[in-house]
Amino acid sequence: MNFVWTVAWRLLREGRFQTALILAGVSIGVGVIVYITAIVSGLQANIIDRTLSTQAHVVLRPADIVNQAPLTVPGSVKLADIAKRTQRENTIANWSGIVARVRGTPNVSAVAAMASGPGVAQQGGVRKSIVLMGVELDDYSQVVRLDNKLQAGRLLLPTGTALIGKELAADLGLQPGGRLRLQTPTGGSQSMTVGAILDFGLKDLNKRWVLLPLREAQNLLGFQRDVTEIYIKSERLFEAESLAANLALATGLTADSWQSSNGQLVTALKSQSASSLMIRVFVTFAVALGIASVLVVTVVQRQREIGILRAMGTPASRILAVFLLQGGLVGLFGSLFGSVLGAAMAEGISRLALTEDGSPLFPVVLDSELFITTALIATLVGVLAALLPALRAARLDPVVAIRG
Repeated sequence: MNFVWTVAWRLLREGRFQTALILAGVSIGVGVIVYITAIVSGLQANIIDRTLSTQAHVVLRPADIVNQAPLTVPGSVKLADIAKRTQRENTIANWSGIVARVRGTPNVSAVAAMASGPGVAQQGGVRKSIVLMGVELDDYSQVVRLDNKLQAGRLLLPTGTALIGKELAADLGLQPGGRLRLQTPTGGSQSMTVGAILDFGLKDLNKRWVLLPLREAQNLLGFQRDVTEIYIKSERLFEAESLAANLALATGLTADSWQSSNGQLVTALKSQSASSLMIRVFVTFAVALGIASVLVVTVVQRQREIGILRAMGTPASRILAVFLLQGGLVGLFGSLFGSVLGAAMAEGISRLALTEDGSPLFPVVLDSELFITTALIATLVGVLAALLPALRAARLDPVVAIRG
């Protein structure tokens, strides 16, 4: 083994220009891979975070009523008529037991019940159409983060208090501590104190969403003790689709995952991932060709020395190991230099390109898994790229090599 290391290192050291050239190529290739991966991962994470900042991963809603009366269709089999529930019936009764069952389901980290419905917010002579959302604040905050949305006031929801969006607050001229009246189509009406002003990230939501205590929302909307949705947060974000299917079977309710509710977003994320993968594959292929071409030149240049080693009794397996080791070393050191280069480029672009609020325009995700995976792949590619030149060197006839 010492022989293999010594010869491989000497060949790399004596061919300084070729070694530096291929190391530079591998480093740039690995740097591009790290940079592209960090940028794409950061963009995807940022898009998902912004999209799901006001959404649950899975939402349970009442199932549609199935009317078993057959439809009169000549010459056909019996069909079931699926009727949509009316507004009053569109609720979940006995939801406490369902919530307890959902909390015990694997891959569920948080659950919150909600009673929602249309309403009108009035202050002075101004009336605005809103959506009332009755929640238990502690449960809801575990599913949908609210502390990063707080603009003014305190994030508390005692009886008689409402949390409103900043656009609605501006339209009604309200500040924390102000009063507004909430009315519903069922005739419910109640005066509430503004506890806090929130920024939900979307202008339409800021104009319409009003959070209030669950019991008061149920009274205003005429739901008695029922709720309209059950919000669920999944421990594994991208397994929400399978979790929704399991919960639908277990509860008999309609379950919608964030993937089914955001089909275009999921398609865009898949397209980004596919594009990033193609770039990495082509760059890896280019790196492999570069390593192979340099080692082929090395074999040709060192043909006489290889022949002498073979004539002195060096087995072909050791000659093979020498060139495979060279490829592995080039891949390993190139991946180390390239990882530093790619990370520096990614961090640089994230700090230079900023939005108006000072946040990165191109957020990046750099973790140890990315660097370890890149190093392993680059080293393996280096060994595989060196295989053909190594086989050629190991098969050289000593007599022909020395004469050549």
